[in-house]
Amino acid sequence: MKRTQKRSAISNQQSAPSRWSSLLTESRNPRSRGLDTMSTPRVVSLLLAEDRRAIGAAVRQSRAISRAAERAARALEAGGSIVFLGAGTSGRMGVLEAAECPPTFGLDGGQIRAVMAGGEEAVFRAAEGAEDREDDGRREAASLRPPDLLIGISASSVTPFVRGALAAARENHVDTVLVTCAPGRGRGRLADTVVAIATGPEVLTGSTRLKAGSATKAALNAITTAAMVRLGKAYENLMVDLRQSNAKLQDRGRRIVAAAAGVDRDEAERLLSRAGGDVKTAIVMGRRRVSAEEARARLAAAKGHVRRALRG
Repeated sequence: MKRTQKRSAISNQQSAPSRWSSLLTESRNPRSRGLDTMSTPRVVSLLLAEDRRAIGAAVRQSRAISRAAERAARALEAGGSIVFLGAGTSGRMGVLEAAECPPTFGLDGGQIRAVMAGGEEAVFRAAEGAEDREDDGRREAASLRPPDLLIGISASSVTPFVRGALAAARENHVDTVLVTCAPGRGRGRLADTVVAIATGPEVLTGSTRLKAGSATKAALNAITTAAMVRLGKAYENLMVDLRQSNAKLQDRGRRIVAAAAGVDRDEAERLLSRAGGDVKTAIVMGRRRVSAEEARARLAAAKGHVRRALRG
């Protein structure tokens, strides 16, 4: 009788659903059941149509994305840092965001950074098993303190590496955001703000580098860009804190000053030269007909917001 009970227990254990089996990101998409029989144009059309659906799902999370953006702005304004943390495709989305924000918005390297499960090598080559190490996630987040912000990225929301990091950060009273493509009960307990994008089943079952990746990148773009706008990194729709680190960005800097100050390109170049290459200073100089010193003083009083500096 004991053997029968043991076999029954083993059978029940084997038939029990896994934590992934109920996730929409792991389920089969009825629209792509015949994927292997479709023509190449049909496959491409389906992939792009599903991406459109995913962006629509991200739009429905606008309120949560806005809350995340406000947290990001507060963290930077208070002198904290923003850390994007994830594994696999989700982690790489965070790496992209951390790499692209400093030159676009004139941030120091330490203000926004990324942590990838498996380390830097995992950005370019898959590190099998790294996402399952909850303790590694906890260690990565252990040094964070207010007013830092941790943004955990996990398409499935069940990645142990990300969950461990979020738990450790919250224990240290650090603000947290979770960006996931797997809405469900209990997600609200994982982070202070949860952006849960219902992207649904992938065209290629379980391949969250597809529309889940697209929706995640869109959400992260919205979080960081909206935060930077709140911090005065934009005037009108111009990036006025960019770093002119190459020929293209130097040309863009001149065009921005010309457009914002209402001057021609030659005058924009002269203004930038007198402003030491600082776009914001050059704009205020051109619009208000003031010296570089006065323009800088106006910007300092306006906490870097060009529109306020011009009004002042």
